[in-house]
Amino acid sequence: MYEVLAEVVRSGFVESVHYGSVSGLAPDGSLALSRGDAHGAVLPRSTTKPFQALACLTAGAPLAGERLAIAAGSHTGEDFHVKTVAAILADAGLGFGDLQCPATPPEDGATRAALIRAGEPDESRERMNCSGKHAAMLAACVANGWPTETYLDPGHPLQQGVRTTMADAAVETPAPVAVDGCGAPLFGLTLTGLARAAQSLVLAQDGPSRAVADAMREHPEYVGGTGHQNTDLMRALPGAVVKGGAEGVLVAATREGHAVAVKVIDGSPRATTAIALGALSALGADVTQAARDMAALPILGGGRVVGEIRTTEGK
Repeated sequence: MYEVLAEVVRSGFVESVHYGSVSGLAPDGSLALSRGDAHGAVLPRSTTKPFQALACLTAGAPLAGERLAIAAGSHTGEDFHVKTVAAILADAGLGFGDLQCPATPPEDGATRAALIRAGEPDESRERMNCSGKHAAMLAACVANGWPTETYLDPGHPLQQGVRTTMADAAVETPAPVAVDGCGAPLFGLTLTGLARAAQSLVLAQDGPSRAVADAMREHPEYVGGTGHQNTDLMRALPGAVVKGGAEGVLVAATREGHAVAVKVIDGSPRATTAIALGALSALGADVTQAARDMAALPILGGGRVVGEIRTTEGK
């Protein structure tokens, strides 16, 4: 059912392997690469944030530029991220107390250290990586007069709009329905459907889908943050849209329309970027040297390189 997508090689010995599945689409939308189970449902986790942002935008949330990018992203909790979340909420007449995502430390280590040194709480809802998405959802509710207290209920008009948006982008019925780590409804997709949805963003000529893609491409630091792989990979692949999710999921689509979706079944993200880049190369996408450099994953022993994490798309 699953294939070995990557091997961890130490001193010439295969120490560990990562199993999973990959789906890859050619620019014309045809399935051009399939490894493992490309048609079975997965929980796509935060890879769905661009489509949640799209649903909010379509519903009338006043999102553009950095605000739209952070709605589609998993930010690292840096100060400029929190400032943007605050602005989205303030324009809706709301504040951090209206967010229903959990309080967590920022993912950015330097930011957390600075908070601790300043004697400030290092866990808060606004520092949580999903707070941009939650702020956008609240803004959409206010724009439509929908209740904000129940915005995470799967039956809420906003969440029904999210589900419809995902169905339209993926050209399939999202299932199963679960609860994401941030508390929002999580709608399952196949990897092929997820790749198709990402492709719909990069190939959009205008309208809300194009706006989401442009916001992510123009402001990648709001999709992730300092040193974040999604941010760095979008900078290394100009015009691409990249979004990772928890439990080893990642989707990437180039401006030409090559699209790949990856699921590593053990949940580890350490090889997902390399696997996605290998799949894009196999599809014939133009993968820059800067992006190829990101796929180099050395294994250290005694402070020196003694091996590598290597992908298996060529085997």
